[in-house]
Amino acid sequence: MSRVRLEADGTVSIVSGKVELGQGITTALAQIAADSLGVPLERIRMVPASTAYSPDEGVTSGSLSVQQGGAALRKDCEEWAPLFASTKGSSHVGRSVPRLDLPGKVAGKPSFVHDLMLPGMLHGRVVRPPFRSRDRRFFGVVAEREEDAIKAAQRARAGARWERAPEPPEDIHVWLKANVTETHVAAEKGSPSKQATVRAEYSRLWIAHASIGPSCAVARWSGKKLEVWCHAQGIFNLRRDLALVLRIPEEDIVVTHAEGAGCYGHNGADDVALDAALLARDTGGRPVRVQWSREDEFAWEPYGAAMSVALEAELDPSGRIVSWQHELWSNGHTNRPGRASKPTLLAAAELEPPMELAPAVNPALPYGGADRNAIPYYDFPAHRVLNRYVREAPVRSSSLRSLGAHANVFAIESFMDELALRAGVDPVEFRLRHLTDPRARTVIEKASSFRNSKGHGCGIAFARYKNLGAYCAVVAEVRAEEVLRVTRLVAVVDVGVAVNPDGVANQVEGGCIQAASWTLKEGVTRPASSWEDYPILRFSEIPAVEVHLVESNEPSVGAGECAMGPTAAAIANALHDALGVRVRDLPLTRERIVQAMA
Repeated sequence: MSRVRLEADGTVSIVSGKVELGQGITTALAQIAADSLGVPLERIRMVPASTAYSPDEGVTSGSLSVQQGGAALRKDCEEWAPLFASTKGSSHVGRSVPRLDLPGKVAGKPSFVHDLMLPGMLHGRVVRPPFRSRDRRFFGVVAEREEDAIKAAQRARAGARWERAPEPPEDIHVWLKANVTETHVAAEKGSPSKQATVRAEYSRLWIAHASIGPSCAVARWSGKKLEVWCHAQGIFNLRRDLALVLRIPEEDIVVTHAEGAGCYGHNGADDVALDAALLARDTGGRPVRVQWSREDEFAWEPYGAAMSVALEAELDPSGRIVSWQHELWSNGHTNRPGRASKPTLLAAAELEPPMELAPAVNPALPYGGADRNAIPYYDFPAHRVLNRYVREAPVRSSSLRSLGAHANVFAIESFMDELALRAGVDPVEFRLRHLTDPRARTVIEKASSFRNSKGHGCGIAFARYKNLGAYCAVVAEVRAEEVLRVTRLVAVVDVGVAVNPDGVANQVEGGCIQAASWTLKEGVTRPASSWEDYPILRFSEIPAVEVHLVESNEPSVGAGECAMGPTAAAIANALHDALGVRVRDLPLTRERIVQAMA
């Protein structure tokens, strides 16, 4: 199936298996296509991904869309290029061009799956308890008008009785360590010391995706064939699970991507697609639109897994690290559909008879899941990384932006500052003495030039995403007042060739802001039901963010997740610079800071 189609009006339709999540991939892929074909960008038309005609490019995740989808698109377009030889235009790759998807959104035009209107469409709501329950059965309502469906669902919920599942353990990190399913050595080099001189433990709680727009999908049956419109990140994966649950052939299902509000991870988008398909089975062919409520989203979406990390190191008399050990405890970091013989979709366990759901697992290295970025990128003579996987979980866990890299980099880069202090060496110099990669050294050196305390606490942190992706160093400035406030973030990033520099900067800026929210506020101890239960960073609390791109001719890599871990660690290091206290557990709340001071 060709990714390129020349239309009668002279435009060129481009088909990709990667989907737009608000990360600007539609624009970047259009730039690649325009350059590879030698046509003006204005002639390119990006077609929404669909299992009916798109190539199966897996899941849009892992900051791989330009790296993988862009490379495949470039190859296909170059085969078509001779047909367009007489219309060669100027180069678009490497230029900041306006986002193709923004004009309609800014103008308030229907742009999201939530806005989709099909002839004869009904509105549905699924009735689930506002808390985790173990005796639920699938039940929903359908109405002509959305407000009627909402009222009917509220009445049904008020009259329902569910048995509440056991509450999550009070200390999730103690629970993780007590429930290890299996342990494996993720990496080992040399002979790590058994007499490490420094040890510290770090942790994060579960984190919700907390997308501003709750999950939504539309489904329509035509006889035994099913059409679904949703904002899933993997339309082919979703189709496989839908076929498994509904017991129909995959070829009888078409899943078409329609944009959602974005979440950077696996939220309820796949689950609500099955909800819509189940409710639409009994409507005589009329389409059904199902939208989760805010309460549904917080109670039932998968969370990013809680993690605990223990680090040990030995310093030689000159202040160099000669031995490093990294031990982590975590649930799996992906529970996406279409990857196992058992489904992962929520409603599959609510049918009669209920289907057993596949557990959350970890992708294998080098990308990794819980152990993503756990292997030190620094040049240590000896290191050992242990991954302790916990299969069972009191809540659902799955992919959240950067997976285990967020907690691992937070731990590693906090520990590097602690070791630098012990060695009596400036944190930047301490990092550089353990790095030979010139690109890594460049982003750290350039970021360090932006350090400026002036009454602020200032911290720095670095990582190369997945140890093979984008290089990112972040400098954070904070004020420790009634609460910890981040006033400024500066990120220096090397992504190789930046297809759309403005798009890269936008991705990194958004990553910095989201990571700051995770670091300062976010964490699930009990399932939330509203923004009061699960606060996120407000507009008035957003720091100034600067992004500086390092010019490079290296192959392009993704930018969307590289800043998550460095931002968290830089903020923690800035807190230590401001108050002289080290908080090793996220989020860095006032209570935890006061406890550390005590």
